[in-house]
Amino acid sequence: MDIRALGYLRIEAADLAAWRTYALDVLGMAEATGSTDTLLNVRIDDRTHRFQIVAGETDRLLAAGFEVANARALEDAAAELEAAGFPVKEGDALTLADRRVQGLIHCEDPSGNPLEIYWGQAQDHSPLPARYGNRFVTAGPDGADLGLGHVVLPAPDTEATLRFYEDLLGFQLRDSMRLPPVAVPTGAPGKDFHWMHFLSPNRRHHSLGLYPGALPPGIVHFMVELETLDDVGYCLDRMNRAGIPIASTLGRHSNDRMVSFYAQAPGGFQVEYGWDGLLVDPATWTAKEITSDSLWGHQWNG
Repeated sequence: MDIRALGYLRIEAADLAAWRTYALDVLGMAEATGSTDTLLNVRIDDRTHRFQIVAGETDRLLAAGFEVANARALEDAAAELEAAGFPVKEGDALTLADRRVQGLIHCEDPSGNPLEIYWGQAQDHSPLPARYGNRFVTAGPDGADLGLGHVVLPAPDTEATLRFYEDLLGFQLRDSMRLPPVAVPTGAPGKDFHWMHFLSPNRRHHSLGLYPGALPPGIVHFMVELETLDDVGYCLDRMNRAGIPIASTLGRHSNDRMVSFYAQAPGGFQVEYGWDGLLVDPATWTAKEITSDSLWGHQWNG
């Protein structure tokens, strides 16, 4: 399967007003066309949106959207999923209009995470209103799309979910890390450790993390990358001024070399805000085990 990138995230929010303030005033993203009193479309680059925050009764992930190249690639993806025993549902006209895409299918991974695979998302060619002058990294130096950043999903059925993304969706395993049982309270009992995995379909070190346990929002965190370290520092100051809990202090990860901090989001999960993420050559990369989450920093609060 020819997945190119993590294209967008759809999130249901019990407090849409809080998300509007968080995304626009704190994270420095831009409100996109199509937003209403019950829907917030968010831009970070030339796509019509990279995030959709939908008003609802709960806080949860509605879908992680993965992009393929064209209509033929989407047809192939649907056929491969069905042949492997994963039912797909074709997106109707209203869904295509809402997502601003030309084709889309719905499916779930083995851990029940909702996915949308699509092609042909519209672009917004107007200048991005960067409120604080910050710019998000969604493409590599060669212009190739890297996607919005990364997302970490709960995967209690870890091994089956890893095989789904590796063997069926065509992601490359970049590295794995052993987590002690205390770090995975909802993991399978009786194990000395649980594997967490990091994968990507492109040069970004990882577009997807698989956490080996269950979490009610259906998402552990998402990451967005900024062009400068100052962009990250200015946002950290905005977080502190707004009284938003900082989940982890500034640090540099050992696997993707990202310098970042983590903050609580209104939906009961976290957002990672980072700079200087590693780009790899998939042709020469070898999967590794990392034995420490970070080279320095990233002191977790609680």
